Amino acid sequence: MSDLKSAKSALISVFSKEGLEPVVKKLNELGITIYSTGGTEKFITNLGINVVPVEDITSYPSILGGRVKTLHPKVFGGILNRSENEQDKAELEQYEIPQIDIVIVDLYPFEKTVASNASEEEIIEKIDIGGISLIRAAAKNYKDVICVPSVDNYAEFLEIISEGKGQTSLNDRKRFAAKAFNVSSHYDTAIFNYLNNEEQSYKESFNGGLELRYGENPHQKGHFYGDFSAMFDKLHGKELSYNNLLDVDAAVNLMNEFQNEAPTFAILKHNNACGLAQRETLLQAYKDALAGDPVSAFGGILIANKDIDKATAEEIHELFCEVVIAPGYSEEALEVLKGKKNRVLLVQKETELPQKQVRTCLNGILVQDKDSKTDTTEDLTYATNNKPSQQELNDLLFASKICKHTKSNTIVLVKNNQLLASGTGQTSRVDALRQSIEKANSFEFDLNGAVLASDAFFPFPDCVEIADKAGITAVIQPGGSIKDQLSIDYCNDNNLAMVMTGTRHFKH
Repeated sequence: MSDLKSAKSALISVFSKEGLEPVVKKLNELGITIYSTGGTEKFITNLGINVVPVEDITSYPSILGGRVKTLHPKVFGGILNRSENEQDKAELEQYEIPQIDIVIVDLYPFEKTVASNASEEEIIEKIDIGGISLIRAAAKNYKDVICVPSVDNYAEFLEIISEGKGQTSLNDRKRFAAKAFNVSSHYDTAIFNYLNNEEQSYKESFNGGLELRYGENPHQKGHFYGDFSAMFDKLHGKELSYNNLLDVDAAVNLMNEFQNEAPTFAILKHNNACGLAQRETLLQAYKDALAGDPVSAFGGILIANKDIDKATAEEIHELFCEVVIAPGYSEEALEVLKGKKNRVLLVQKETELPQKQVRTCLNGILVQDKDSKTDTTEDLTYATNNKPSQQELNDLLFASKICKHTKSNTIVLVKNNQLLASGTGQTSRVDALRQSIEKANSFEFDLNGAVLASDAFFPFPDCVEIADKAGITAVIQPGGSIKDQLSIDYCNDNNLAMVMTGTRHFKH
């Protein structure tokens, strides 16, 4: 038995009419009876094409201001009947229910209405009831009915019925059923997340997954689900990889700490900053960020909080880097940076970032609030007799911002708004400190007068002692150890300043 079905009728009820005209004209050309409602019916009539109002089927008008139009047994019976079921056939004849072979729907734009900061009343009215019901019914009965669930599918559907002269295959109907349930589940998820304040249930839905060249390693498959174009304009370069995207994410979150501040430039490698500086000009900020670790900067991700000019671009061009991110670029800067064909150039748009973080864990997922706390002067407790100078205080808060975005256990060393070195991802905080000191020394930084930031407390005074002997004069840490006083005592005895934030910034 052939799985091809010849369509004789179609129900069309859509919000977006864009791209609908050629579909309607093709249906009419094929002799397919068209049923419709409301604005869609008027649209089709204005094309000079015959359309049967749904009210002629149901003998019932659209009521409640259009809230109820298609919700009727004669509509859903026409969609849900099974062509091979004799009882279904008999009931269609008994109740004078027309067979409906094609259902074309485009839902009210709920997400766009929420994003527009509309009133709650307007948002609730954009929760589609009839449309979502038509989609589910048609998709369920894909053996007999093809469901076109979105304006995004009009063109593909037109191609199918044009080539098939009104016939559709079972494979096409099943594919479109999957599209339909994707639309309906995504729509319901958006509504749930808008309304939910207390249900302990995590739901998220992304459309348009981007297949990556591979995952973290070449033998792993990888996809990105999200709206990359809402965050960035990609001006140049190769396609981004899985690892690129992780580094871009780390870079964006780090630079968010320095929005609306003086020119700041950061260089990241493997999700950690290997260079970061804030200066009067972006050019100098880049030079000093690069000086922090010119070795690790090779193949890194670069990000700025100001538009990149030609002079800065010329310096960047001397470095092999994967991605450059900035709010904008001068024309001259773009001309320089495009000199490397694979270098990815991104313009970051003003976009609100998610406030939840999600990662797989065991046979489920972990969800947490994003660490949106940035330590400020008002948060500080001055733990020692010696208080930090104004420059030290500035550097301590600067270091704290970097520390928050560096893999734990970490120690960050800063002087004059420049990252000198960090110890990242160590199992021991002492190892992290020794790593950072050794690294700073290897690049010939003078640690005398530098400050130290730690992502968690010191359970022993060993770290402050090592720091003191390296020339470091001020420390910022969350505090909270039952042995805090041991570190405080050492600082008091050796003229170090220590401030506590009361907030731990682990990043695992």
